[in-house]
Amino acid sequence: MEVNARRLVDRSAVITGGASGIGLATARRMAAEGAKVVIADIDPATGEAAASEVGGLFVKVDVTSAEQVENLYAETHQRFGRVDIAFNNAGISPADDASILETGLEAWRKVQEVNLTSVYLCCKYALPYMQQQGKGSIINTASFVAVMGAASSQISYSASKGGVLSMSRELGVEFARQGIRVNALCPGPVNTPLLQELFAKDPDQAARRLVHVPMGRFAEPEELAAAAAFLASDDSSFMTASTFLVDGGISGAYTTPQ
Repeated sequence: MEVNARRLVDRSAVITGGASGIGLATARRMAAEGAKVVIADIDPATGEAAASEVGGLFVKVDVTSAEQVENLYAETHQRFGRVDIAFNNAGISPADDASILETGLEAWRKVQEVNLTSVYLCCKYALPYMQQQGKGSIINTASFVAVMGAASSQISYSASKGGVLSMSRELGVEFARQGIRVNALCPGPVNTPLLQELFAKDPDQAARRLVHVPMGRFAEPEELAAAAAFLASDDSSFMTASTFLVDGGISGAYTTPQ
């Protein structure tokens, strides 16, 4: 995807889960638009490689650790003098998260910690820097499953993404008059390693998902990166507390084309 816009020049952008999938695609996109990118990830090998590729900074972080998340934004501010964009994107979708009848408490808690608590922590520690600046954009990765139900359930994942959506809406309202925008990016199924793993493990379940997408295909990570860059930029300056669906029409469909 060719990038001509330079909407993020001299802005710092912190991307959790930035070493792969949507996070990496967004790091590339935001760097191409002029941002100074911070790759926040738990894997030093892929994280360092991603940061090197985009000319950015890598910070190793467990997003469920308050101390490490606080340090992430402190390091960003120390290096760049600002925290302009927080793309809170890290998440998991493990195989042991399924129907509520099958999902154990430990599996439930792990997904909640990584997918929801991490977003709470990232917002909590990014916001004070944005308050000092009087400006900032927070983009939280929710999901189309935050607005729809699925018979092939991943109960903790769906609940966590619903929480991200609700929290984003509330923060967007609370901090709107301080110049800080908070929006929830809600992807449909995306062609990432997580989805490819599902295809490898359960092709039938993956195929059942595809049939419900009116466009007849999964999104590419670069398409979500373009949406994140829009939400980060002043092109979306009158958007906050929004549910920004990029789902190929799945949430608007009653029946899909044959």
